[in-house]
Amino acid sequence: MLSTVLAARLSDRGVHYGWAVAGATFLTMLVVAGAVGAPGVFIVPLQKEFGWSAADISGALAIRFLLFGGMGPFAAAFMNRFGVRRMMLISLGIVVGGLLLSLGMSRLWQLVLLWGVVIGMGTGLTAMVLGATIATRWFAQRRGLVMGLLSASTATGQLAFLPLLASLTASHGWRAALLLVCGAILLAAVIVLLLMRDRPSDLGLPPYGDNAIQPAPVQPAGLGALLLSPLKVLREAAGMPTFWILFFSFYICGASTNGLVQTHFIAMCSDYGLAAVGAASMLAMMGLFDFGGTLASGWLSDRFDNRWLLFWYYGLRGLSLLYLPFSDFSLYSLSIFAVFYGLDWVATVPPTVKLTAQRFGPEKANIVFGWIFAGHQLGAASAALGGGFSRTLWQSYMPAFVGAGLLCLVGAAMVLLINRGRTGTLATA
Repeated sequence: MLSTVLAARLSDRGVHYGWAVAGATFLTMLVVAGAVGAPGVFIVPLQKEFGWSAADISGALAIRFLLFGGMGPFAAAFMNRFGVRRMMLISLGIVVGGLLLSLGMSRLWQLVLLWGVVIGMGTGLTAMVLGATIATRWFAQRRGLVMGLLSASTATGQLAFLPLLASLTASHGWRAALLLVCGAILLAAVIVLLLMRDRPSDLGLPPYGDNAIQPAPVQPAGLGALLLSPLKVLREAAGMPTFWILFFSFYICGASTNGLVQTHFIAMCSDYGLAAVGAASMLAMMGLFDFGGTLASGWLSDRFDNRWLLFWYYGLRGLSLLYLPFSDFSLYSLSIFAVFYGLDWVATVPPTVKLTAQRFGPEKANIVFGWIFAGHQLGAASAALGGGFSRTLWQSYMPAFVGAGLLCLVGAAMVLLINRGRTGTLATA
């Protein structure tokens, strides 16, 4: 395999192959996030073409968010049992198949089935647990930095594609923009096929920063045991207060990021006279600042108390959302919002993953984080649905944005309740 040859050549140059795996994972999470974020550009075009309301479309997107998160702990178990590479390829295949089928949709139930169920399940097979799995499995050191890099790819993919997609939609229609997303996903699939390996031990390597090769642990043999293993981990984790603090704080994270801003920001700006391309450019600016902010968060999470990092991230995000109603939606005021909000779009992820690994042990960390991420997507689904109903009932998205800002302040206080320095591991399933 190409990966074996490349690993040997990189080793001769003193470079661990984990960085190549992280690069392939970065690209995969980038394009999958682009598929997740793309429907935010299409809300207004779909309303015009099919006459669907914002609440109708938001309902389908809420289902996608729920499945995207709900699949997380099971995706982690599938990665442990069947391998990361195989699950990445299956995920990409399902997503591109759902997107291609949606080119011919004309009924609301087709939107719900394809963009809600199929895309939700396909993206959920990797989701954020992919980054957590790679960071904890391939890196004994620099884990926070790697998690910051991979987390940044998610937000960057959700936002960086949007100006191009908005421009294509304006000039050639939403179907042309969707084809671009499909092409990017197929490119990522080829790279995964060529470069990905499941574990460092597959190449006879220890994790980066370690000296011992770690063999793959024994996994449940039967399908029933495999499906039950995430539930067993949940039962054990649910007995620890830290799990619920991280779960509900991540619920707030989802409600204040991709469920709300990614889904409804462009449509909200349209209510204030800002064209879709301009609003998408603001989201791209958020993605640019998020990339730097999340990398910095990963670096900081290796060096400082992760509870206080989360306190500042949630607090500043909440203040930036509460600032939005007082802006005049000019280029200047929205740029201020984009900078401060963008700096911690997903900066919460590296400290949350670090706290999860510290409290629950590295072998179970990806499954526990999968359940915590399910809370994130539950929040995202609530905000996607709530934003659509806010616009339909009150002719404004602003109540949803203000509510999310207040929730962030609650989350900032909540994370300080985590006991400093307490560690524990879950029993081996």
